[in-house]
Amino acid sequence: MDFSLSPRAADLRDRVRAFLDTEIVPVEAAVEEDIRSRRESGGDPWTPSPVIKELQAKARAQGLWNLFLPQEHAGRYAADFGTDGGEGLSNVDYAPVAEVMGRSALAPLVFNSNAPDTGNMEVLLRYGTPEQQREWLEPMLDARIRSAFCMTEPEVASSDATNMAATAVVDGDEVVINGRKWFSTGVGNPECQILVFMGLSDPDADRHSRHTMVLVPRDTPGVRVDRMLSTMGYHDEPLGHGEVSFTDVRVPVANILLGRGRAYEIAQGRLGPGRVHHCMRAIGLAERSLELACERALARTAFGKPIAKLGGNLERIADARIAINRSRLLVMHAAWLLDQGMSPAAMSAVSEIKVEVPTMALDVIDLAIQLHGGGGMTTDFPLAAAWVGARSLRLADGPDEVHRGVVGRIELGKHQ
Repeated sequence: MDFSLSPRAADLRDRVRAFLDTEIVPVEAAVEEDIRSRRESGGDPWTPSPVIKELQAKARAQGLWNLFLPQEHAGRYAADFGTDGGEGLSNVDYAPVAEVMGRSALAPLVFNSNAPDTGNMEVLLRYGTPEQQREWLEPMLDARIRSAFCMTEPEVASSDATNMAATAVVDGDEVVINGRKWFSTGVGNPECQILVFMGLSDPDADRHSRHTMVLVPRDTPGVRVDRMLSTMGYHDEPLGHGEVSFTDVRVPVANILLGRGRAYEIAQGRLGPGRVHHCMRAIGLAERSLELACERALARTAFGKPIAKLGGNLERIADARIAINRSRLLVMHAAWLLDQGMSPAAMSAVSEIKVEVPTMALDVIDLAIQLHGGGGMTTDFPLAAAWVGARSLRLADGPDEVHRGVVGRIELGKHQ
């Protein structure tokens, strides 16, 4: 593959980076303080800061909007909803843009390219009916509403998607939904108005045909957000991760995505590109952490020397640079394979990066925390939250063990 960026990808990467450095990074601390003060005073920490809306308007005016839209599905949406150039991006072209966005927790939200909304919008692009797209996709592309993906459950090992026990049973012209979901990212935001729900609809079918995916408006009777979950003490406002119960929830059969029994197919189609997005953002996070580590190591002295020259830190910094570069090459290769079409090689590559990149990011962020000393564990720096985000990624979209299993089976298959 050719590792050089296309002119369009290079241009978008540079413009996103400039916007991030001049508009987003300078307000990060103020936005975090706004959320913290509202939380500590008993107020509402989930309503997004007005600053985010202002930044979204600026980004959209510059054509830096919905950049995640895939090349093959963008169509008129890219032209109507602000994507620069009026067309979507290949996985290879989007990857460097996603890396830059990963440098700030706010950036994906500002560019309307944040999970889980990107994945849910891709589901609607790929599998939604024209009516479903008009009602839910277009408002999401416009950032008028947000969404959540209700798949993982507290009572079962959700690393196996066929384990999901919450039900979505067709009853006449309605679907009746019951069960509990958790780690439904995005549900804390009051702008979250649509839930993508995966439920058991035919327990006697083939294990990959038992589940159905349904669109559930959040205000449907019987839907209740029972609690917001913390991740190692962080609540990740203004999106958050919720535990949601569904009690005799009824929605029209027209809300089914693609068809009964096809949830597993949708989930697999949704998660491939999404894992590339996650991994490239994690590389951006690692890059920023390494920059902070180097700046700190050069600015602070101990025992008469810069910290960079103490205790093997020079070698650790070198190892971090090598690891980031190695991971980026793996992700770009996976993105390139996905652009050629889904294949065993592409499936293996996506699982490889899902194992490699979060672990790499954790190591780099840990180095940065260590070089910052006690300050690295506080909210004075973005490193503690970055570490939690990278650690969460080792579970999100499938744990390491599942992805190693995929890689191993594909590798053994070459010799059978």
